[in-house]
Amino acid sequence: MKPIQESIGKKPMLGWVIFLVTLVVVFLLGLLASSIMERRAESVFAYTPQVKHDQWEPRNEVWGENFPREFQSYYKTADTTFRSKYNGSAMIDMLDVDPRLVVLWAGYGFSKEYNQGRGHYYAIDDVRNILRTGGPKDENDGPMPATCWTCKSPDVPRLMNEIGVAEFYKGKWAGKGAEIVNPIGCADCHDAETMNLRISRPALIEAFDRQGKDINKATHQEMRSLVCAQCHVEYYFDKKRVEGANYLTLPWDKGTSVEAMEEYYDEIEFSDWTHKLSKAPMLKAQHPGYEIYSKGIHADRGVSCADCHMPYKSEGGQKFTDHHIQSPLNNVANSCQVCHREETDKLIQNVYTRQDQIIGNRDKLEELLVRAHVEAAKAWELGAAEDEMKSVLMDIRHAQWRWDYAAASHGGSFHAPTEIGRVISTGIVRAQDARISLARIFAKYGFNEELAYPDIATKAKAQKFIGLDIDKLNQEKQEFLKTMVPEWEKKAKERENTYQVKM
Repeated sequence: MKPIQESIGKKPMLGWVIFLVTLVVVFLLGLLASSIMERRAESVFAYTPQVKHDQWEPRNEVWGENFPREFQSYYKTADTTFRSKYNGSAMIDMLDVDPRLVVLWAGYGFSKEYNQGRGHYYAIDDVRNILRTGGPKDENDGPMPATCWTCKSPDVPRLMNEIGVAEFYKGKWAGKGAEIVNPIGCADCHDAETMNLRISRPALIEAFDRQGKDINKATHQEMRSLVCAQCHVEYYFDKKRVEGANYLTLPWDKGTSVEAMEEYYDEIEFSDWTHKLSKAPMLKAQHPGYEIYSKGIHADRGVSCADCHMPYKSEGGQKFTDHHIQSPLNNVANSCQVCHREETDKLIQNVYTRQDQIIGNRDKLEELLVRAHVEAAKAWELGAAEDEMKSVLMDIRHAQWRWDYAAASHGGSFHAPTEIGRVISTGIVRAQDARISLARIFAKYGFNEELAYPDIATKAKAQKFIGLDIDKLNQEKQEFLKTMVPEWEKKAKERENTYQVKM
């Protein structure tokens, strides 16, 4: 091989080529080095703690000192302007939209008030204001147990750490009002030292343990759904586990399908309430979002809750998780279109089509259930015996459980439309079975007339039909908000002034 000097001597242009190539390589290496140094500097700036606090710090503002981008995006959950075809971030009076719900929940707190939830920012305000929590006059008064606070605040794991899990589940809801004042936030999902995702609610860990699973072995991607599953699940209050406690429990021991959880509840003879009209032992689905999500195509392909509801975003050269937890329909570019190449309008229409198809059948099931409850009440009036009504009431229980499982899942018609469609169809079958049995009972007792469908065209008419005194409930609530809540906030402020935060 000839020396390079000799080659350049014979071909001067070769020297210029080598010089220019070397120049470009050096320039590119310089850019790479600069980028590395810049990103390293950004990393140090972004993750060097500005304040130090422990795991039980409940104030999101304190955590936000160290993670301002995440904190600022989280507080966008205060925005209530987005509306989709059916829901959104605004508060919607669902009993006003669909008065049949009042009859379906007759005798239960949801017949008093049921609103489309706003963002996590409003978790404390909304649970204080809802009529379901009543108008307690002191810490030992009111219709709801302390357990109803469990998913509302990072003050919950703090208080559980201080007094114990079982002790937290004891007492009335009003008894812990002064302790729980910060809305859902950082400490609910993150480790204070590493910022890794963590499970802060024991019910989910306990549910995994009973199934022989170790939640600590969950991958990071799985955790991006499991932190949501701490709250967005079906649950009930086990009053037998610890004396005096309404122990929050997930009914997953036999599985998470509608039939598996129904079997679990039937086996332990659990009911949330006895229906005021039909006397059926009812089940109230809470919000089985995780269970239904897990049966859909996105879960099957490894897509987490956070991928769609908290997608990544970039700001100032930094990539981070957008903590503006919201409907993907309000952020299609960062959620849906990361994987799907269709136009925005097309993707949104696909969602609405699935919702329309599911809701059409769900509405039919609601109508059948209203009729079944009213007809069962008539059967009791005619003198039907308990043994005659037992199978009827179980059919009503199972039909409404399926309806509620579909209705309360919030997004289930998109997360797993095939499964939701199946569940509703089996609910329709059971509701019709109940009505056929009731027709036979009517015939036995000599009633051969058409039972009129009740006039429940409005929420007010429906609540009057089931005997609710809404004016009285509203007066009690307003008195509570005027007298007890200010005291709660005063005590909370005094307590939080003692918290130690190092700068």
